[in-house]
Amino acid sequence: MILELADIRIQPGKQADFDIAIQHGISQVISKAKGFIRYQISRGIESPEHYVLMIFWETLENHTVDFRESAAFQEWRSIVAPYFASAPIVEHFNLLNESR
Repeated sequence: MILELADIRIQPGKQADFDIAIQHGISQVISKAKGFIRYQISRGIESPEHYVLMIFWETLENHTVDFRESAAFQEWRSIVAPYFASAPIVEHFNLLNESR
């Protein structure tokens, strides 16, 4: 399992609209992608325009190839990108341990 971690900064004052857009994009686009497992979205308390999106994929290629190189990625970006203050920083991680 691979964790995609996206550090997202949106334009100030757009939180309510972005909350709707990101949830719509995940439920209608990303959740249907090959290898998608689950996701979590968090919004900053001190900086409410700062979001952390965590998406769990079966493999790295499910995200970097199957999704990122598909038309679905363009659809996803068209939903969320209008709110970005800057390009998200995206990194991938291997799970070492997890509590249950």
